[in-house]
Amino acid sequence: MIPASGDGFMRRAVAYALIAWLPLVIAAWLAGTAIEPLGNNEPLLGHIGIHVRCLVAIPLLVLSEGIAQKLIPVGLREFKQSGLVDGELAARFDRVLLSVLNLRNRISPWIVIAVFVATWVAVLFVAPNGDEIRWADSGSPSLNFGVWWLLLVTRPIFSILLLAWVWRLMLLGLLLYRIAALPLKLVPSHPDRLGGLGFLTRLPVVYGPFLLSVSAVVGGVWAHEVLYHGVTVPSLYGQIAALLVVLTLIGLAPLLVFTPLLLRVKRQALLDYGAFVTQHGRAVHEKWIEKKDVPDYPMLNAPELGPVADVQAIYQAVAAMRGAIVNKSVLIKILAPAALPMLLLISMQWPLKSTLSKLLFTLL
Repeated sequence: MIPASGDGFMRRAVAYALIAWLPLVIAAWLAGTAIEPLGNNEPLLGHIGIHVRCLVAIPLLVLSEGIAQKLIPVGLREFKQSGLVDGELAARFDRVLLSVLNLRNRISPWIVIAVFVATWVAVLFVAPNGDEIRWADSGSPSLNFGVWWLLLVTRPIFSILLLAWVWRLMLLGLLLYRIAALPLKLVPSHPDRLGGLGFLTRLPVVYGPFLLSVSAVVGGVWAHEVLYHGVTVPSLYGQIAALLVVLTLIGLAPLLVFTPLLLRVKRQALLDYGAFVTQHGRAVHEKWIEKKDVPDYPMLNAPELGPVADVQAIYQAVAAMRGAIVNKSVLIKILAPAALPMLLLISMQWPLKSTLSKLLFTLL
């Protein structure tokens, strides 16, 4: 979903981060509010959400483009290489890819993003979040510049990158939805228990950085509330749980489009393989238990079937087929980036020094 000509992700990540963050630090440093508060305001250092947005989220959103550019084409090629898309289906598959590619290349979504960000910046410029700019309350000219930079440069950079990834996720979901609507040649007895779609379990790696970015920015804002405004961490548990549920659903959504196909294939396969196992078992029973003279029955002589145990194993593999591309690996790839900032936030309620001393006392 990323143009193949894109490159220099590390350089872009560093450049965007420095452009968004460094002028703020210089402005606060010149006014003396970078580390220590001045009067009733707060130091820039304490606004964790700003630093996380600039130094963590922005670089991650840029670097994740490179990850997507490498992994998504590999996954798409696997549909053909694995036989899920055979020769007869290849033309339709290619048309699906081309339709989404044309949609990606349209300029209208980027115009919508630009208009939305410009409108949001204008609203914040007229009525900014007072807490977010409290570090600039001293009236210093350099701090006024810092506020302008925050509202007119830092926030737009982050917002554009964030909304660009929202658009990419929508495109990815649409692409997978259209692929799932094709008559893919799934193998119900495939050992990945997903009919051969197991390679898609690597997909959350593509948008894991996006989930981490959102969680980190929100966690940074909440951390500031805890440190400077008397908010207790337990009072945030409900919001933390809600955020994790939303991010998990976002992470699972592109994969869940295959659920109707998987359930339909499994339902039919249980009938087909059930009848197959019944026929095979009846033939074995008639030949070896009832001692009947069973006519030439190809099923009993098929080398790929082997003994009765092998036939039963095939049916058990079909019965174990999953109805959704969700397993422990997928959940870890989604929950780990989403939960990490929240775990750091929760750990703030335990003083580090006393916690380490208690741990050492317990161990020693």
